[in-house]
Amino acid sequence: MDKKIDHIGIAVRNIENSIHFYENVLTGKLIDRYISEATGVESEVAIMEVGGERIELLAPTNNTTSPIARFIRQKGKGVHHIAYRVDDLHAAIDELKKQGIRTLEDTLRINKHGRRLIYLNPADTEGTIIEYCDYPNHL
Repeated sequence: MDKKIDHIGIAVRNIENSIHFYENVLTGKLIDRYISEATGVESEVAIMEVGGERIELLAPTNNTTSPIARFIRQKGKGVHHIAYRVDDLHAAIDELKKQGIRTLEDTLRINKHGRRLIYLNPADTEGTIIEYCDYPNHL
């Protein structure tokens, strides 16, 4: 199954400062901005486009339960995850299972843009947080 980088997620402490940096230093464009209070997400997201590529700036909205807050406490701000676009998320999950790669089942969801996504278990990816995603309604 083909895979290509869809976006890179960056954990940030101050989303306003980060947007300013991406717009003014990297000459990026703010594509969308929203707050996700879904369980296990609890983040403000700013989607930036820089040179035709997407970056998601992720700031925690709940310092107790947000996985972004936990990530920043443990590792500091910076690259949180790399998302790979696949043709069919469910087929990709089946392929992972056959390869012995686990997913974090509780992360399976559809975001506000219709992107279906799931995170792979970092214990099986040498510690890198990897997201698989597809866009079933954008064929």
